Amino acid sequence: EGCPEHGGVDTTMLRTALAAAIFASATAFAPSGPSFLPRLRPSSCSAVGGLRMASPVSSNDFKSGTPIKIDGNVYKVVEFLHVKPGKGSAFVRTKLKNLQTGGSIEKTFRAGEMVDGADVFKYDMQFNYVDGDDYVFMDMETFDTESVPKSIIGDNVMWLKEGVDVKILKEEAKILDIEIPMTMSLEVTQTDPGEKGNTAQGASKPATLETGVEVMVPLFIKTGEIIRVDTAEKKYLGRDVEANKKK
Repeated sequence: EGCPEHGGVDTTMLRTALAAAIFASATAFAPSGPSFLPRLRPSSCSAVGGLRMASPVSSNDFKSGTPIKIDGNVYKVVEFLHVKPGKGSAFVRTKLKNLQTGGSIEKTFRAGEMVDGADVFKYDMQFNYVDGDDYVFMDMETFDTESVPKSIIGDNVMWLKEGVDVKILKEEAKILDIEIPMTMSLEVTQTDPGEKGNTAQGASKPATLETGVEVMVPLFIKTGEIIRVDTAEKKYLGRDVEANKKK
C-alpha cells in the first residue's frame, strides 16, 4: 500500500469510494418504501400466556387413557364399550376416572359425540424411591425429579418397584395421575406348592408378587419364578421365559 505523500495510492480512500458506488447502485434499483426492509420472522414466544385449547375428541375414538373434559373437570377413560343395539342409535358406555378427585363415574355417550379434549401432557419418568407419603420419580434424560403424593397414584401403588418406567400426566404444572405399563414382569415371592395330583384344567392358586400385589396363577407356578402380568386386569399372562433364564 502506498502513501499519497510518496506517490502511492491511498487504499482506504479507494475502498470507501468503491463501497459508496455499490451502495448507490443497490439503492437505485431497490423499491421504495418499507417493503425494502427485511421481513422478520414472527416470534415463537408470541403465544406465551395465551390460552391453549385441546382438540375435541369423538366418542368413537375413545381408548383407555384418553383424557377428556366434562363440566370443567379432567377425566381419563378407564373402560369403554361400543354398543350397537338392534333398534335405536349406537352409543358408547364408559367408566371415567376424575383426575382431580380420584373418583370414578359411569357415563354414556352417543356414538360419534364430540367431547372436549383435555390439554394433558405425558412425561416419561422412572420410579426411584418412597419419601414419606410421596413417591419420587426421575426424568432419566434431565435427572429432574417429581414427588407425587400417594393419594394421586391411588391403586397403581401396588405395581411400583424401583426402576419401573411410568408416565406422569400433567395439566400445566399440576400432576394429575401416573400411568404404569400395561404389562409387567414380576417375581413371585410367595405361593403354596400345587397340590400333588391336582390336574384340574384351569385350576389356580393365589401368588404374592414382589410389589405386594396378589394374583391368581396356575398350580405349576413356583416361588421365585418371574411371571408376566396384565396390570389393568391384575391377571396372569404367562412365565417370562427370558427373565427366568437370566436368574
